[in-house]
Amino acid sequence: MYSHSKIKVSERDFSKEFLFSTSRSGGSGGQHVNKVETKVELRFNVSDSKILSDDEKQTILNRLKNHINIKNELIITSQAERSQLRNKQLTISKFYTLIKWALQRNKKRVPTKPSKAAVRRRLETKHKHAEKKSLRRKKFL
Repeated sequence: MYSHSKIKVSERDFSKEFLFSTSRSGGSGGQHVNKVETKVELRFNVSDSKILSDDEKQTILNRLKNHINIKNELIITSQAERSQLRNKQLTISKFYTLIKWALQRNKKRVPTKPSKAAVRRRLETKHKHAEKKSLRRKKFL
């Protein structure tokens, strides 16, 4: 369906694979909270996704394992807003942020040497510190 490596995560439409459920939010809000189901839970089955490649699925399962249950469902909830629609938008936004982060490749660290000036400065402060400590010692004759 998609050429996975060429299309960015934010440009893919995962909406057909989302499963939403609502419940009553906790916290303050009085009667409104007790009557209205504003908490939104988004479930996305990583293993069953037709949009993600096998490599992407494995990467997501590894990097987001704290957000994924036994059924390989990525679960995101939101109850910050009083509106169910706004909470739904927040969960979708969180989903794309998490997926983008999980699939982002980390740059390889290029080891570098400290400059001569930095080494000299470090040794000077080390020497001053040692001298300060030695002056505090009791001298025996």
